[in-house]
This record gives sequence, structure tokens and C-alpha cells, in this order.
Amino acid sequence: MIRPFCSALLVLIVLPGWLHDAHANTSAGCAAPLSQQLPADPGLCLRQAGVALPVSPAEPAFRALVEKAGERIEAGRFDTALRALACAEVVGGDDPSLRNELMRSHGNLEFRRERTPQALRHFECAAALAKARGVHKDEARDLNNVGVALRRLGDYQGALRALTRSLELKRMTGDVGGAVYNNLADVHRELEDPVSAMRLYGEALAAFRAKGVTLQAAHVLESMAEQALDLGDAARAETWLKEALATYREQESRVGELRVHDGLTRAALARGDLAAARDWTRAALAIASERDLPLPLGLQLQIIRTERLSGAPDQAAARAREALAASAEHDPDRVGLWEELAAAQIDAGRHADANDSLRRARVEADAVSRAQRDRQLEWLRIRFETAERDRVIAALEQRNRIRTLQLWGVVVSVLALGLCAWLVMERRRQRRRLIAEARRVRWEQELDRYRREADALAEDRALLQTLLDTREEAACLLDADGIVLAANRAACRLIGEEGEALVGRPVSSCLEAIGEAGFDDVLERLEDSASCTIEAMSVHRTVLRARMTPWSGGSGRLVLELSEPDAPGPETASVQGEAGTARLEALGEIVDAPARDAEMRDAFRRDLVALMLGAVEAWESATASNRIELAEKSRIWRVNIDDGRLRARAMERYLSLAKLPRNPRWRDVLRTAYFVLGQCTTMREDVRIQLQAQVDAVLAYTRRDAMV
Repeated sequence: MIRPFCSALLVLIVLPGWLHDAHANTSAGCAAPLSQQLPADPGLCLRQAGVALPVSPAEPAFRALVEKAGERIEAGRFDTALRALACAEVVGGDDPSLRNELMRSHGNLEFRRERTPQALRHFECAAALAKARGVHKDEARDLNNVGVALRRLGDYQGALRALTRSLELKRMTGDVGGAVYNNLADVHRELEDPVSAMRLYGEALAAFRAKGVTLQAAHVLESMAEQALDLGDAARAETWLKEALATYREQESRVGELRVHDGLTRAALARGDLAAARDWTRAALAIASERDLPLPLGLQLQIIRTERLSGAPDQAAARAREALAASAEHDPDRVGLWEELAAAQIDAGRHADANDSLRRARVEADAVSRAQRDRQLEWLRIRFETAERDRVIAALEQRNRIRTLQLWGVVVSVLALGLCAWLVMERRRQRRRLIAEARRVRWEQELDRYRREADALAEDRALLQTLLDTREEAACLLDADGIVLAANRAACRLIGEEGEALVGRPVSSCLEAIGEAGFDDVLERLEDSASCTIEAMSVHRTVLRARMTPWSGGSGRLVLELSEPDAPGPETASVQGEAGTARLEALGEIVDAPARDAEMRDAFRRDLVALMLGAVEAWESATASNRIELAEKSRIWRVNIDDGRLRARAMERYLSLAKLPRNPRWRDVLRTAYFVLGQCTTMREDVRIQLQAQVDAVLAYTRRDAMV
């Protein structure tokens, strides 16, 4: 029973931790802050970023910051864009969707800063976060960015895999755009697969036109024209470029027009049409001058080539130097500019300068190649560091998982041991409860027996009344305290009260003793004498002779015989009522007969005193009360007031062998012991056994010597 319980407990405790670890591993390495210095106050962060929006709710402020960062990236203000993204990170918090978008924006920033390896890392983290969230649309977009970055780094196979997966996800969501087709076509173009490239360009063009994205469609046409020029099909390239030019003019995209003029000039030169080439270059210069736009290096290269081929080498050389001075370092187009400058110098007859220009072109080409290799090496280094970091994280997590399992194993073992201990304790408690229940049943049985034996010591009042009525002389039955228990008709007549009125009343309230000796003194003397006679006055003021003798039935009861002074004496009356007295003695439980010998009687008296002492000690230890309360609650012994304090003088005489009456009320002693056994349920077992043994000892004497 314990083993399945522990196994289930282990599964319930450890499984949620495993699931949490698996979810945490999905985005390992993407949870660290993206910016090294983040503002602590979101409100201050928003003010620094120039966004006047409340901090709560977070999403509108986050969107505004990301949009602001995008505008600054397009404008080339990369530092301010980074601050806006850092602020967006503070505002967005740990929201998974917002963090996914933040990763993507950081990737775009690094891509525009020509830090392709760092951009690739952010794009991959964004894709991992989107995959963990289960959002295929975001994952497809991030994988597309991953493919573009890999293509920039020269990993065309990796780019092809990422873009293919992006296309699959887009098809799953039913949102296939032309961008992924266009990027796939660029990769196939780099892989020198023109057939696949043209096919994918065609699908991209159709997708953009289906959605009405005309500018993107024009861009695809430019790419298709470049592929055609690479294949030597200038006419077809010129057709696509003119179509793209019409779109850019319609959309008033002057930058796009300049790019198309670059392609058209190249196509014209490829066909050998210098006049058309000069026309396209003049139109491009006019657009740039009108809109104050910088000329792209590619377009300037075509203008320089056109001027050189048109017989103006000095003009071409001068334009080449201006373009080189204005261009950024490590721009790939600078190699072509140096080569055109060398060609113009050769045409001008400056061969030494041409050699210097060619050497510079070679240096620039080496620098571009070296920069490409550096990017690839940086990417590989980042890959290695990321893999190493993930390996360390995985090892630490595995170690943590093992330690967690060990810890939970210890916890489960402790719980199992605790459960076993609880079961053992519960079993012991159950055994103790059974023993207690058996003891309680045994006690109830003993109590029933005690009550039955106590009831057996009490006489039936109706039977006593009947027996008394059979006597001709006037007689009353009193208890040890002088309370009238029964009276026959003759006694009622002499006393002047009805029988029902006499029962339960003290004899002193019915008869008034004449002389110094009262009924209380007579009751105390009777325990040491066989009888006592006094004169008393009835209710009718009639003088009566009252003789008290212990009842032969025992139990401390007394027989009060009444007679008028001129009537026969009590002794004669006793002889006349001999038959009735004999019947009383026959029904009594104990006869007041002496023991057969003095030795047995002394032993009986010692055991009686020991029983009384044991009963009193058991009562005091079990109830923490005294013998006075025992006398009051048992209603067996009389309580007197002596010198202002309560005393049970009759009971105290049974606590000492020297004070024990000559005719002891041993039935009252037994009733006292039975009362203590029946009422003291908290009595210790050894005390109960000892008291029961003392009761049995007293009963043994009475049975052996015909006392019962």
C-alpha cells in the first residue's frame, strides 16, 4: 500500500518540475536583458524616448516605442533606436509576445548596423520564442529573417533550410507572402541555380500582385532583371526594368527610380547602346538633383562607365574619385569604382596611376573578402559560444534535475518512513483502543455486578412493611441515622401518625425523648450494646417506652419497639412476636451471629477495617476529595457537625480496629466498597484489583460462618 502511494507522490511532485525545465530550455539564452543599461523608471524611460504615453497599460506604450525605434533605424539613427528598444524592454516586462517582437526589432537594428552575426542570434531567439508560444505566423516571419541573415553570412544551405521551413509554416497558416519566395530566389541565385531562382521570382511576383503590393512587385522585377543581365539577356531585363520604373513613377518612389536607372543603364551598355545609356544617366542625374537625393554607388558606377566609354576619361576619373571619397569603407561597390578609375586612367594614358588604382582595387577586394570571412568567423564564434553555453546550461540543469530527484527521493523516503511510523502508531493506538474498550466492557460488567450485589444488600420496603404488620406489638424499622424506614399499624397508632407520613422522617421528629439521653445518643451507643430503652412522648403527649435493638438483618438498621408504660414489657412483647421476628431473620441476608471462635472473628474484624480503609483511600486518590464527601454522596454514613466542623463519626469508627463497634455494620462497609468501585471509573487498575480482593476476603468470612 505504501509503495504505490510513494510512487504516485513522486510523479506528482517531480513531473511539473520536468515540464517547467523543458519549457525553460526552449528559450535558453534568450531571457537575459538585451540592453546593458536599462532605465529603472518606466516613466523616465518613456520621457527619454520621446513617447508621451502612460506606463499602464504596457502594450500601447511598447508598440509606440518599437515603432519609434523602427523609424530611427530607417533614418540611420542607431543609438537613439537602441535607447528606444531598451525602454520598450522595460515597459514590456516578461510578456512573451512583446519579448518576441522586441527580439525581432533588435535583430533588425543589428542587421542594419552590418552586425549580421549579432542580428542572426536575435532572429534565432525570436524564432525560438515564437515556437515556444506556438504562434506559427511569428515563427515563419522570424525564420525568414534568419534565412536572410544566413544568406548575408554566406551560409546558403542554412539559409535555404530556414526559408523552406518558413514557407512551410506560412502555407500551414494560409498566409503565404511574396517575401519568402523572393528570399528563396535570392538564395538559389547565389547557389547559381538560375532556373529555380527565376521560378521562385515568378511566384513572388504573383504573390505580391495578388495582394496589391506593387512596390514589392517592382522590387522583384528588379531582381529578375539582374538575373537576366547575369545570364546575358539584356532585352528581357530591360522590359522588366521599364515595367518596374512605371510602378515607381506611379508610386512616386524616387529612390526606386534611381535603382531602375542603374539597371537600365547597365542593360543599354550590355547592348552597346551608348546613346540610350547616356539618356538613362542624364535622367537619373536630373531626378537626384531635383529631389536632392544621393546617387547609389551602383548607379554612379554605371555613370562613370558610360562617361568613360563615351570618350571622357578625365570626367569619368573625377566622378570616380568623388564617389570613392563619399562612399563608406568596406562597401563592395568600391572595388568596381577603383577598377573603373583604373580603366579611365588607362584611357587617359596615366598608366602608373592606373596601376595604383588597380592595387587599391585589389586591396579593397581583399578587405571585402576579409570582412566577409570575419563575419563568418564571428558567426561561427557566436555559434560555438552559444552551443558551449547551452551545453553548460544543459549540464547544470541535468545536475540540478538529478539533485532535485535525489532531494525528492529523500523527501519521499522520509514521507514513507513517516507513513510507516504513523501506521505503526495507529495500529498501537487501535490496539490500545481495543484494550480500553475491553476494559470498559469489563468494568461495566463489574459495575453491574457491584450494583446487583449492593441492591441485594438492600431490603424490599414493601416486604418489610408486610412482615412488620404481622407483628402484634408496635415496631418500627430505622436506619443507622434514625430515619423511619417502615412502621406497622400498631406503631402508627401509638405515635399518632399515618404510616406514609412516618416513612422518611427522623424518629426524633415523631417522638420526643424524655430525659437527658436523646435519640442521637442512643443511636451511637447501640453499636456497642445489644439494646437500649428510653421513655418518649408521642404526638398526643402520651408517654411511651421505646426499646431499640439492632435488627438481626444487619446493614445498621434498628428495630424500635414501642409500648405503653402499663403494657407488658418489651421482653414479653418480643416473645409474643417471636414468630414474626423469626420470619424477619429468615429473610435477612446476614444474621448477627458471632464467629465460631474468637480467632476467626478477630481476622474478620481486621479485614473489615482494611476494606474500609482501602475504600476510603481509593475514593480519595480517584476523586481528590475526602471521606466526608464519600459519606454524603453514598448516603450510607451519617455526617455530624462537631465543634463547628463536619465529621462522619460513625464511618471513622470503622477506620480503626480499636474503635470498631462490637456489632459492626459490615453490610454498610461492603456497600461503601461497592459504591467506590461503581463510581470511581478513573481508579487505577491495581487499586481496583486490591479493593476487589479485600471485598472478596470479607465476603469469604461471611459465607463461611453463615453470616449471609
